[in-house]
Amino acid sequence: MKILSIDTSSDVCGVSILENNNLIEKFDEITKESHSQKLMPIIENAFRKTNLTINDIDLIVCDVGPGSFTGIRIGVATTKAFCDSKNITSVGISSLKALAYSIKDNSNIICSIINAKNDNCYFALYEKNKDNTLDTLIEPEAENIDTALSILNSYNLDTLDNKVISFVGDGSKVYEDKILEIFPNSIIADDKYAILDSYYLGTAGFDKYSSGEEIEELLPLYLKKPQAQIQLEKKDISK
Repeated sequence: MKILSIDTSSDVCGVSILENNNLIEKFDEITKESHSQKLMPIIENAFRKTNLTINDIDLIVCDVGPGSFTGIRIGVATTKAFCDSKNITSVGISSLKALAYSIKDNSNIICSIINAKNDNCYFALYEKNKDNTLDTLIEPEAENIDTALSILNSYNLDTLDNKVISFVGDGSKVYEDKILEIFPNSIIADDKYAILDSYYLGTAGFDKYSSGEEIEELLPLYLKKPQAQIQLEKKDISK
């Protein structure tokens, strides 16, 4: 099965092509807010480098967030356009799960944290199975970092085989001191795992598709309101 993986939820515009869970080519480029101009050229370059076309793709995996509202919309819209025109199956994977897939050491418990600025974050908790697939222990949430760590600390880790948590994502670096204060034995992933990787997104999508799990409609995962909407609501209240 040939897979096209598309990640536009962060400053990175990422595209990977995989054969099952094996990487063929990866093109992850830091584009910040220019995903709308960069995504299609990157996809075209990926096809050119691999001598493939969209007609060769069996599955498209798309990062549905959380992350950049604009970036997520671009990725989802592009994926839907391909799938509708070519009748290709799509799978949506959260940014947090894609980050957790990058941890390939012996860690059983993985917490993904994405910095949402102003002491806020997106986070989720996962448990790794023997086949390296992940079970979700805490679904993706948007919280203040102190509240997020309190939720993690209250989770019943006594029921798990390994009480040591590996933290991954840019939030794990930004809030490292707070994390280690509460979880002194935890592992903070290297900087190279702090950003999203379209290859790991693709492997997560392949595992979800292969598991036979029901494939839901591809929709953005918005855990909080866009800043523009928040400001608009504040103006309405002040009137």
